[in-house]
Amino acid sequence: MRIIEKKKILRVVDVNLNRAKEGLRICEDIARFVLDRKKETEQYKNIRHQLTQACSFIDGHKKNVICARNILKDVGKKTVATELKRKGIEDIFYANSQRSKESIRVLEEFMKLMDSKKALACKKMRYRVYELERKISNLF
Repeated sequence: MRIIEKKKILRVVDVNLNRAKEGLRICEDIARFVLDRKKETEQYKNIRHQLTQACSFIDGHKKNVICARNILKDVGKKTVATELKRKGIEDIFYANSQRSKESIRVLEEFMKLMDSKKALACKKMRYRVYELERKISNLF
C-alpha cells in the first residue's frame, strides 16, 4: 500500500470512528438520561468501546491521523439545513442512530483492506446497533 493511500485510509477511518462514537454517545445518553434504560445504556457503551478497540491500530499512527485531518479545506463540511432541525428527542435519537450505522459501515468496508476479522467485528456491531435502535424506538 502506498503512503498516500495509507494516509487517506487513516483519514477515512479517523473521521468515521469519531462520527460513529459521537452518534453512539448521543444514543447512549438518551437511553441513560431520557429513558432510564440501564441495559441499553450499557450496550451502547460497550459498542462504543469495542469500536474503539477494533480501530486501535490508528493509535500507532496518531501523528499521521492528526496530520491527515484537513478541516479547513474539507469539501464536505458544509452543514445541511436538515441537520439544524429536530422536532424532539426522538428525532435526535434517530439522526444519531443513522449516523452511527452509516459510519460503522464505512469502517467495516475500509477494515477489509487491513483486517478481515475487524471488518467482521464492525459488521456485528452495526447489526447490534440496528437491534438497539429497534428497542429504543419502541419506547418513544
